[in-house]
Amino acid sequence: MIPGEDEMQQKRIHAIVRGRVQGVWFRDHTLKEARRLGLVGWVRNRIDGTVEVLAQGEPEKVDALLAWLHEGSPLAEVEQVDWTEEPARDDLSLFTVLYS
Repeated sequence: MIPGEDEMQQKRIHAIVRGRVQGVWFRDHTLKEARRLGLVGWVRNRIDGTVEVLAQGEPEKVDALLAWLHEGSPLAEVEQVDWTEEPARDDLSLFTVLYS
């Protein structure tokens, strides 16, 4: 196998979710959805009231999480999802919630 070949077959996104997304179990639901999809990465609340997500995995599964982020948890009111694609890297082993 060529070094880095796995990363080339994966997609990595960095997203900021805006709206009523804190205090509505958004991180927990994102964690469960990302793990269900077999993704690696993390989710965390930001001081400005948004939620930040970094996710990597098979492109169609990352796209599924991105679509899910537009809906969010049952109590969430997602207004906007800004995201960028980044080069895949081999620096994550599971999907977690970051507390910072």
